[in-house]
Amino acid sequence: MTTTSGDRSAQLAEAGLDQQNGTSLGRLLGTGNIGYAEEGPDGRMRATVRIPVDELVWDPQILVLPHGGELDLELINDDMNTHCAVLPSNGDYQFIWLVNHSKGRAALNLDGPGQYWYGSTTGNDEGRGLTGAIVVGGEVPDEAKLDRPTQPRP
Repeated sequence: MTTTSGDRSAQLAEAGLDQQNGTSLGRLLGTGNIGYAEEGPDGRMRATVRIPVDELVWDPQILVLPHGGELDLELINDDMNTHCAVLPSNGDYQFIWLVNHSKGRAALNLDGPGQYWYGSTTGNDEGRGLTGAIVVGGEVPDEAKLDRPTQPRP
């Protein structure tokens, strides 16, 4: 399914990816779907991304988390080629090998707001489009803020 530029703009606006001082870096990925993690009663967030057959993209390509925390991520490779996932987790990376028609699971800790990139480093997968972003919303914890006056926000 294709997305017209008007639809894409509406999706970016709804996710808060189109404004200054927002999570605007998510706009850098010009194609693909936008997905949202679901928060469970235990406070952990859950989401699924897949690699569709012969598309060489993550679906969704941008995964939005409402705030930092623990994310249980399921990765599904529906493609007929082997790929991998190099995923961020509090400054360290997790590697998951995804042979054709396989699934993998990762428990990630993304405790600060910002944008976290992930991709497949096998072959030239990233160069051909198998790159995604996890965009974490929310505010920086008080203990991580600089000791300075409140800055104006648009």
